[in-house]
Amino acid sequence: MTDSHIDIGWESARATNLENWEDRVPLHEEAYAIGALDDPDHLTRVVRTDLAALAPFLPNASIAGLDVCHLQCHIGTDTLSLVRAGARVTGVDFSPGALSSAAKLAERLGLDASWVESDVLDARAAVDGDFDLVYTSIGTITWLPDLERWAAQVAGLLRAGGVFYIRDGHPSLYSLDENADGLQLRYPYFGNGQAQLWDEESTYAGDGKVAHSRTYQWAHPLSEIINSLIGAGLQILRLDEGRTLPWKFAPRMIEEADGFAWPESERDLVPCTYTIVALKAGK
Repeated sequence: MTDSHIDIGWESARATNLENWEDRVPLHEEAYAIGALDDPDHLTRVVRTDLAALAPFLPNASIAGLDVCHLQCHIGTDTLSLVRAGARVTGVDFSPGALSSAAKLAERLGLDASWVESDVLDARAAVDGDFDLVYTSIGTITWLPDLERWAAQVAGLLRAGGVFYIRDGHPSLYSLDENADGLQLRYPYFGNGQAQLWDEESTYAGDGKVAHSRTYQWAHPLSEIINSLIGAGLQILRLDEGRTLPWKFAPRMIEEADGFAWPESERDLVPCTYTIVALKAGK
């Protein structure tokens, strides 16, 4: 169930979303196949994909030795994969349960990361230091009403010459009816400041159900995302659009080696993800 035109303040929406994300923690501990990380060479599929996209924009084509801030890190599986790739990483999330889970996983794996509990919209004030790379990937900014404030946090966390990276679900994808028999528009592409109310017991991973099923999300067109970063003083280095997702957006999607995709006849009709790499200029 969804209602696409809800007037709600950020604090109320945040509190509702936090209850939902706290419920997700034990479910995602099961669904994320965390045991795969016991292999000391294992990196999550998300991070493997992202590091390949980032390589042309990094010193020596690697994050090894870099200071990295991972925004909206959830239970830390991607965060710890960044650590395994050689970075010094700080994970930021608003869910205390998620950060507790991440810290326990890091201890079990013998990996060192820092964890900061904060809304991403207040990240600059909450996190010490600055970073060579600010990283965020998959399922993030639809949870935020104010992208200008978000982009200001990103720019504030970067040191001069630092790089910002985001890969996320494409706004065109989010406008589609996930349960339709074809590619059918249902939800707003353009945001108007109002929230979308969702009421779903399931999450994007696994078969478990949450007790707090309501969430609020916001539509952001690609132009708003890019212009928020430009407005924060960042230089766009690269924009890509992809045909696969790390999660199954719709029942009709087919699992491929690098994620989930629409049936072959539809793959060139709509993008599934966008990827942006941006630079904070200076020395």
